Amino acid sequence: MTDGGSTLSVAVVCSSNQNRSMEAHSFLSKRGYNVRSFGTGSQVKLPGATLDKPNIYDFNTTYDEMYRDLMRKDPELYTQNGILHMLDRNRRIKPMPERFQACKEKFNVIITCEERVYDQVIEDFETREKEDMQPAHIINIDIQDNHEEATIGAFLISDLATMLFESDDLDNDIDEILQDFEPRARRPILHTVCFY
Repeated sequence: MTDGGSTLSVAVVCSSNQNRSMEAHSFLSKRGYNVRSFGTGSQVKLPGATLDKPNIYDFNTTYDEMYRDLMRKDPELYTQNGILHMLDRNRRIKPMPERFQACKEKFNVIITCEERVYDQVIEDFETREKEDMQPAHIINIDIQDNHEEATIGAFLISDLATMLFESDDLDNDIDEILQDFEPRARRPILHTVCFY
């Protein structure tokens, strides 16, 4: 990896800061990137025993508390569907899910995992007071919210981060980089620039 990986900062954002953003966070941090992850939802939702009864938590609930709660409820179900394994990974990365809207840190690149989340990130930028007009590149790669897709998504996000961070002039090169990346990703890529 080039020196760029350590100077640029990246945020990965999904809805609940559980699956897709955390898989990518894990992947990128192992490769030495300056990375954080977030969710944009109002609450953290995890699958429940039935589709209409998800487990809902506040963003202040730690991954460890969620893990223990699901172990109490149905350890077999949540082991089988991979949720306990996911929470175990998450709690080794950071204490609890974080909401993007509550973060004051600035990022060079913000990668979202679905269009709705991309829209929420842009909306958040529009409501913030502008400080120094530092640009943030917001990029969306659609990743379905399941374990297999989260792993594929983490590889794609890592590939994209490598391409972005090797650039000497990201603001100038980004459109070309994304044009090269899109056919490799085999999914549409959205991109916009917002300012802090």
